[in-house]
Amino acid sequence: MEKFYFCQKFQTMNNEIGKWFMDIAKYVATAILISSFLGGLQQKWLMYVTGIAVVAIFLLLGMFFINDKKAKKENH
Repeated sequence: MEKFYFCQKFQTMNNEIGKWFMDIAKYVATAILISSFLGGLQQKWLMYVTGIAVVAIFLLLGMFFINDKKAKKENH
């Protein structure tokens, strides 16, 4: 019983960390959009490339942590 409780808590913690990473990706994407509308930057392409890379990294990290193995087994 103790092992099951630990696994359940660990999965809940991973889901929360995954949601946190995905929130960071949304915040970075929003910051890029707002700063592009405000302008005033000399090298916009550098901001876009860096921002897209950061968003992709945090999105992938979020998806990795939210990975639900039970849902995969039920679908296959």
